[in-house]
Amino acid sequence: MDFFEEARTTYAAANAGTLYWMLRRPMLGGGFLNTKQNSLTLNDYGAEDGVRGPDYTYGWIQGRGLEAVVTHAELFGAELPPLAEKLDTAGRRLYALLAALQKPDGHAYFCYDRDMRAVYADQANVVQTQEKPALIYTYSDAFVAKGLVAAASRYGLQDIADHLAYFDRVITAIETGRFQMDERRPLSLDSLAVQANDFGPRMILLGAAGMLKRAGHTAHLAFADRFIAHVIDRHYDAATGLLRNVPGEDNCNVGHGIEFVGFALDYLADLADPALIETLERILVSSFKKGFVGPGITLTVSIKTGEAQSPYCPWWSLPETIRSAALAHERTGSAASLSVWKTAHAAFFERYWRGTPPIAYQTMTKDGPVDFVPATPDLDPGYHTGLSLLAAIHAADRLKPQTRTVSG
Repeated sequence: MDFFEEARTTYAAANAGTLYWMLRRPMLGGGFLNTKQNSLTLNDYGAEDGVRGPDYTYGWIQGRGLEAVVTHAELFGAELPPLAEKLDTAGRRLYALLAALQKPDGHAYFCYDRDMRAVYADQANVVQTQEKPALIYTYSDAFVAKGLVAAASRYGLQDIADHLAYFDRVITAIETGRFQMDERRPLSLDSLAVQANDFGPRMILLGAAGMLKRAGHTAHLAFADRFIAHVIDRHYDAATGLLRNVPGEDNCNVGHGIEFVGFALDYLADLADPALIETLERILVSSFKKGFVGPGITLTVSIKTGEAQSPYCPWWSLPETIRSAALAHERTGSAASLSVWKTAHAAFFERYWRGTPPIAYQTMTKDGPVDFVPATPDLDPGYHTGLSLLAAIHAADRLKPQTRTVSG
């Protein structure tokens, strides 16, 4: 079995396992996905765990989960129909809940309490009521908009126009300075005023471009080329091949750089400018080379010195590397991108992947797994890991068309 076939089989089995695991768990609030488990102890979080526990629902996670559930249903409809049926049942239920949550004021929020009021835990971990300014949009809006569009597209729902308009409003907010990245503080003009000019929002929203394209929503795609050009023009450091978080500053979130590459390659047509493809592959290879410090990819490196700025290596950047490297290798056939793919694959499945249950340690350091939450305490609902591996499955199929291994 060659690498492409082995990888394809591994990814399909891992994703199927995770999705079955997630769907077997009791739902939150009548239909929200429940991945509230400690990846170290494997204990479920309880009410005593505060904002990690079942009394708190994360808009981020549910939006990501909806996109993941409906996207995987398409693959498994051909390969594992019983799983696809379960995914669609969960997807329709979650869609209805998220659509009802977003509709009243046109927004989704990072965290909700047991009464579904928008709240956040501040830097002292004290739960506060969130402000709801109409014109400010967030990552939670981005993830929920993507999930609603993906679900409404798959299920042919009449509200698709409203969801696409919501998505377009998020894009406009980014380009007009009304997108707030930090949701653990009040949503406000004051918060926006002190916000750094990070490429994160454009990177995350670029992740919708491939999905929109495949669903036929081409009238809503103009932003994608603008976002790619914006990030490369303002954040790319030609000397190192890295992306600066903020123009003129030293820090580089290598995982975000790698994620940007994968999203761009997922969207760009086969006839895309070869120079752009070359630049994207260079960002991937440079980011991985600098960031892969063991056991995984560090959160941040210095552009100037190339040194890691954090001991923490979250799980998510390794599957994102698998996606980006698979898509890059499909375009270029280079030894460099294939080497990155193989190295990230081995690191993820040998060090992070637990197998039983089919989840990954959230964060590791050189000393092993640690209880450090990268963004939200809930485990990945098939988004970073699942959608990344799914893109690599499709790339492997195209690289080796005769490979059609059924997972299970």
